[in-house]
Amino acid sequence: MKSPVIDAPWLGLRGYTDARIALGRAGHSQPTAAHLALQLAQAQARDAVQLPLDTLGVAAALQSIGLQTLLLHSAASDRAAYLLRPDLGRRLDAASQQRLRECIAPGQRYDVAFVIADGLSALAIHQNAAPLLQAVLQGLAADDPPWRVAPVAVVEQGRVAVGDEAGAALHADTVVVLIGERPGLSSPDSLGLYLTWAPRPGRSDAERNCISNVRPAGLSAAAAAAQLQRLLSLARRRRLSGVSLKDEPPAAVPAGAGSVLLGLPPWPQSPSTPPQERR
Repeated sequence: MKSPVIDAPWLGLRGYTDARIALGRAGHSQPTAAHLALQLAQAQARDAVQLPLDTLGVAAALQSIGLQTLLLHSAASDRAAYLLRPDLGRRLDAASQQRLRECIAPGQRYDVAFVIADGLSALAIHQNAAPLLQAVLQGLAADDPPWRVAPVAVVEQGRVAVGDEAGAALHADTVVVLIGERPGLSSPDSLGLYLTWAPRPGRSDAERNCISNVRPAGLSAAAAAAQLQRLLSLARRRRLSGVSLKDEPPAAVPAGAGSVLLGLPPWPQSPSTPPQERR
């Protein structure tokens, strides 16, 4: 029996992206399989937003790679407050502020503090935070002078700016916030990294550097760690972050090498190229 689905003529392009393209049609509608896949993706995105952060599991994973942890909470008392009041997720509650004051000795300072916040996807934290930090620490271990790493703050119901308060309380020169990004319809597990030099409450987004889409199907933990290590070293050397700090990769990608690195077939050359050069 002939299938009622009429394939799109550019169906082959679906092998290069998770975007919903070339779905085809059945009559005047989407094919049933495509419709069901969209519903599943929407459900996975909603689940990622509502999934509680497993603070004890995250702490155990970090301790297994040699990191101390502090379990903190934002001023947003629960998920509903977090979603309705973004401002509450940007600062710590009173108990967490007190815990930070008690854990830092007078005069103690750190080069970098890592803050983990659930953001809009605890799933991203559960799957990606520990592997990312393990790769970062391996890279920083070769730096001179050595990095003094603060205990990792694990913040429930936290947003990016909560790292400013935590980093300042930990007396850290730089703070890096690992946070679950807003789920897309193909990426419920995407982790974002936000680096801020001299953290303190009131820092703006223009004073941060961002690395996004850290996940197995996006930017790998190893690649993100290498990029973050470069930014950390630059921030420490230049004593700044944000729009004034640009990543400096070790080497430029040669022209035309993108397709090879991505495993794609060569892009068709321009028709204006002479025939002898096209061969």
